[in-house]
Amino acid sequence: MADEPGSGTGGMPAAAPLGRLGIAFAVVVSAAHLWANLFGTMPELQAAGFHFGLFAILCVLLFPASGPRALRIIADGLIAAGALATSIYLYMAEDALYARGVSFIWSDWIAALTAIAIVMELARRTTGWVVPVLTLLALTYVVLWGPHVPGAFAFAGLSAETLLFRSYFGTDGMFGPIARISWTFVFMFILLGAFLVRSGAGDFILALARAAAGRMTGGPGIVAILGSGLMGSITGSAVANTVSTGVITIPLMKRAGFPPKFAGGVEAAASTGGQLMPPVMGAGAFVMASFTQISYLEIIAVSVLPAILYFFTVGVFVRLQAARLGLTPENDAEPIGPVLRQGWHFLLPIGALAGLLIWGFTPVFAAAIAILVTVASSWLSGTPMRLDDVLAAAADGAKSMAPTAMLLLCVGLIVNVVGMTGIGNTFSLMLSGWAGGSLLLTLVLVALASLILGMGLPVTASYIVLATLSAPAIYGLMVDAELVRTLMAGGSTPELAAYALLAAPDLAALVGQQMTETQASTLLAALPADIRATLADGLLSPPLLASMLLAAHLVIFWLSQDSNVTPPVALCAFAAASIAGTRPMETGLSAWKIAKGLYLVPLLFVYQPLVTGTGIEPLVTALMAMPAFMALAASLQGYFAATLPPLSRLVLGVAGSAVILPWGTLWEHVALSCILAVGLAVFWRFQTRRA
Repeated sequence: MADEPGSGTGGMPAAAPLGRLGIAFAVVVSAAHLWANLFGTMPELQAAGFHFGLFAILCVLLFPASGPRALRIIADGLIAAGALATSIYLYMAEDALYARGVSFIWSDWIAALTAIAIVMELARRTTGWVVPVLTLLALTYVVLWGPHVPGAFAFAGLSAETLLFRSYFGTDGMFGPIARISWTFVFMFILLGAFLVRSGAGDFILALARAAAGRMTGGPGIVAILGSGLMGSITGSAVANTVSTGVITIPLMKRAGFPPKFAGGVEAAASTGGQLMPPVMGAGAFVMASFTQISYLEIIAVSVLPAILYFFTVGVFVRLQAARLGLTPENDAEPIGPVLRQGWHFLLPIGALAGLLIWGFTPVFAAAIAILVTVASSWLSGTPMRLDDVLAAAADGAKSMAPTAMLLLCVGLIVNVVGMTGIGNTFSLMLSGWAGGSLLLTLVLVALASLILGMGLPVTASYIVLATLSAPAIYGLMVDAELVRTLMAGGSTPELAAYALLAAPDLAALVGQQMTETQASTLLAALPADIRATLADGLLSPPLLASMLLAAHLVIFWLSQDSNVTPPVALCAFAAASIAGTRPMETGLSAWKIAKGLYLVPLLFVYQPLVTGTGIEPLVTALMAMPAFMALAASLQGYFAATLPPLSRLVLGVAGSAVILPWGTLWEHVALSCILAVGLAVFWRFQTRRA
C-alpha cells in the first residue's frame, strides 16, 4: 500500500537494491514495528521518533546520495547517524525539557533542526522537490514572512523556538497524529499487502479475473479492471498495481485488438481505482479516519458501492470500445471453477481481515491476524511460505513503507503549520467566498486545486493538504443545504425564533412553518456561523452530520486520485505507457477520459444519498447512477452501438447529468433513471438494426 514515491516512474527515483545486511535491517525494522504495534507500551511521541529513525536509515540505503562515492558515504552516514541520534534524543530529553519550563538549550536546537532537515532531505530523495519546498515555505511562513503577507493570510508570527518545539517535541508536529497513523495503520497494511503478494495471492487474483471475464466481449479489458481492482484491494498502491498487473493485462488487451494507448489507459484507470477499493485502501483512508474520528470499518463499508460504481464506468468504456472495434470473445480462458479450487485459500486472509473489523477489533490487530492467516493458508497450496519467504515479505513491507514514512512525517510538519496559524480556516472561508456559497462551484475549485497539487505531490500528501484546507468548506455547505431543506419542511428549535428576530425580523414569523427555498436560504445566511452550527446540532441527527463529514472527506480523497491519470503529470498512465509502448501523454489523455468516474461518483456523495443515506438508499442511488454513467460514457466516447452524431452525444450527456445533479427527491431521480435505462435499451436496438 505504499504511496507512489520510489516507483521509478514519472520522474520518481527508483529504489536501489539492498544487500544482505540491508535486507536483514529491513526485516529488523518490520519486526520492531510489529512489536511496537502489538506488544509495545512506549509513548506515541517516542514511538513515532523511533519510526523516523529506523525508516530514515532504511531510506538512506534505498535512496543513497548522488555524487562521488566518498562524499556519498559521508553524507549518507551523517544522515543515518543524525536520524538515529535525534530519535534517541527525543526519547531521552523530553522530561528534562519540561522540567526546564520548555526552555530550549543548545542540544534541543541542534536535535530539532537536524530532524527537520533530515526528513526534508529524505522526502526530497523519495518524492522530489515539491514536498520539502512546501514544508520549507510553511515553516518560514511562521517565523519569517508571515507578517509581510497582505490580506487575510497575514500571520503575526511565532518565535523560532516555539516553532521548533511544536514541530519536534509537540504532539501535533512531525511526530504527531500523521506519524502515528504512519507507524500503526499504514505500516501494518503495507506489510499485509507484502505478505499477500509474496504468498502468490497476486497471481491468483489475475487468474481469477481472467477466468471470470476472459470469455466476455472485450474480455481482456474487463480482466484488467477486475484484476487491478482486486489487486488494489490488497496493495493500495496505484503505480505498483499498474506495473504488477499491467505486464499481463496490457499485452492481453493489445493482442485482443485494443489500441495500445487505450489498453494503457484502461490499466492506469483501473489501477487508480484500486486505491478506492476496500478492504485495503490507500494510506489516505487511515488519515481520513483520524481526521474525521470515524472508524476505518465505517469508511470501508461506505466505500464499497462507490468503488463498484467507479469500476462500472471503466467497464462501460471498455465495452463501448470493444463494440466499436468489433472485437469477439476469446475462448482460451480457464474456467473459474478450477481456478477457485486451486487458490480458494488466498481468500482466507481477506475474509479474516473483514471479519475481525466487523467484529470490532482494531485495524492493527486485524491486519496482524490476517498476516498470520496468510502464512498459514499458503500451506494449503503447492508453494507454502517458509521462513525465507516470511523474511522476504517482511523486508518487502519495510522497503515499500520507507518512502511513505518520510512523506507522511514531512507532511506532518505542513499540517502542524496549518493548524497553529489558522490558515486552514481562512482558506476554507475564502473558498466559500470564491464559490459564492455554491457547492458545485466549490467542488470544481477543489478539483482544480487537487489537480494542481497532484502535479507535484503524491496522492496521500495531496489528500492531507486539501482535506486540511477545504474539507470544512465542503462540509459546511453540505450542512447548510440540509438545514435549508429542514427549514423548508418546518423544522425549528426553541432558540431559532429568537435568533431570527435579531438576524432576519421579516422571516421570524415563518419559523416553524413551511418556507420556500429562498426564504430558508435567506434566514440561514443571516445567522452567524456559530449560530448555524448550534442550529445544525439541534435539527440534524449526529449520524447524519457524521456521514456528511465523511462525504466531504471522501470527495477530496477521490479527487486527489486524479493526478494518477491526468496529464501533464500522470504517474499511473506513464507507467502503463512504458509497458504498452505508447507515448506517455497520449496514454495519459486516454486514461483521463476513461477515469471519469473520479469526478462523477463524488457528485453522488454530496447531491445524492450514496454515503449519507440510510437503509436501502445507498444501494438505490448506486443502481440509479448506472444508466446515467452509461449515457455519459457514450457521450464522451462518441459511440453507442454505432457512431453518435453530435446531437445524440449532447442529448445523452444532458440526460445522464440530469440523473446525477440535484433537482428533486431521490425517487424522482430513480424514475428518471428508469426512463433513461429503457431509452438506452431502445436506442441500442435501433442503432444496432441501422448498422
